[in-house]
Amino acid sequence: MPTSIGMGCRVPAESGVTFDRNTQSTFKGAGRTCNSCHTAGGTTAGKLPDGSTIPSLNNAAAIFPRYNIRQARVLVLADQVHNCVAGALQGTPPAHDSVEMVNLISYLSSLSQGKPLHMGGKPE
Repeated sequence: MPTSIGMGCRVPAESGVTFDRNTQSTFKGAGRTCNSCHTAGGTTAGKLPDGSTIPSLNNAAAIFPRYNIRQARVLVLADQVHNCVAGALQGTPPAHDSVEMVNLISYLSSLSQGKPLHMGGKPE
């Protein structure tokens, strides 16, 4: 049976991933949660607050690290989560080594399970 981690996300129990923090967090921001943009737990295309369509998160863990032209540096997946929380959620991102960040990265990795690694590839 899948384990719920909030924001509409479920992780297969056999993955061994457990979550003990509430990822419905608004990260002390504008009242949005991850599910505000990443609908259906990120398994389908979503929308940014401005209405722009964004791809699903189904292969997010398989395409990082990747170069970000705007920041002129290579980002790891935790950097992208940080950018989403600070930008779209207008919140305070969890620290890279926090339990909350580890849980979010674990969830994203579970979505990418079985996908080929394609560092710098395009989101699905």
